[in-house]
Amino acid sequence: MRLPLVREPAPTRGLVGSATRLYLRPIDLVTGPEAEAALAGGHGLALAGGPIVFRAVEVIARTDETIRAASIPVASLDSLAIPDLQERLTALTTPRRPVLPALERATGPILMGIVNVTPDSFSDGGDHPETAEAVAHGRSLADEGAAILDIGGESTRPGSDPVPIEEEIRRTAPVIRALVSDGHMVSIDSRNAPVMAAGLDAGASLVNDVSALSHDADAAPLLAARGCPVVLMHMAGRPKTMQDDPVYACAPLDVYDTLAERVALAEAAGIARARILIDPGFGFGKTVTHNLEITAWFALYHGLGCPILFGASRKSAIGALSRNETAKQRIPGSIALALAAVARGAQILRVHDVAATAQALAVQAALDAVA
Repeated sequence: MRLPLVREPAPTRGLVGSATRLYLRPIDLVTGPEAEAALAGGHGLALAGGPIVFRAVEVIARTDETIRAASIPVASLDSLAIPDLQERLTALTTPRRPVLPALERATGPILMGIVNVTPDSFSDGGDHPETAEAVAHGRSLADEGAAILDIGGESTRPGSDPVPIEEEIRRTAPVIRALVSDGHMVSIDSRNAPVMAAGLDAGASLVNDVSALSHDADAAPLLAARGCPVVLMHMAGRPKTMQDDPVYACAPLDVYDTLAERVALAEAAGIARARILIDPGFGFGKTVTHNLEITAWFALYHGLGCPILFGASRKSAIGALSRNETAKQRIPGSIALALAAVARGAQILRVHDVAATAQALAVQAALDAVA
């Protein structure tokens, strides 16, 4: 059941005290000279270390019956006696060290190019189903500006069926091996531990798991032993049925709570938080409205203290909001969503259309730098 959201004129100690769970969502986000002035004047804080600065937060109090929210300038937060305030602010403001050393010199959002070695992915299934075509596509995406190439051998589109493990490895491992031998950074996109292991053996530096390590019980121990970074993505249910009737009490907060649980479980399994990235899972078990809500509230997820990946590229919600365009006609909408996520602090964008996204980011960065 969807909980009512009540926005109040100003936060009070009563609002804070009534909460079963409390959240801080950074708002009033600024960049460039405005951000510098806010920091210098002591009325702004750097979101995940910058360059975005937030000058206020929305204090969100959740109970079993309702969600109440009110905004307050960051300079006034001490007046509310918010539990664990400094720990919460530390999570929101600490710079996100890249989980991969090769990315330490990155000065803006990192692009992860999608290479699906599948016959049935929702957007590019069958475009490069064999090793040679997939390797060529990966090289092309790297030339366009992708710092990471995400190699997947199983479609997880709505309604999809699982792929046999051996087939998933056959599709992905040779592609990873070839691209790594070229000097490219590669991630293996899989929810299956044997595929993850084969991808890492082939040279992958990162695991991208749409199930947040919930699908395969062997995945977390494997990654703890290997010491590699992992993306934990939120997905409600399983690909086969996830879009049948997704229901949330409050999509942004429910996603936050689930990701917090998955991060804690990964840490308990021996995966250091410094090696964990999160992804709110645009399009995975969510309606169009849910997707819009998690994107609009994207800055909330910095409260988990991890780098954030955003992947809305060519998703069906874009067509639903426009003219029901086919997947390959959704590039403009994909870029609009990517820019919205970056404006709220996304560190990695997982995209099909690398060159177009890189161009849009370059223009936006130039605009953000001026008054």
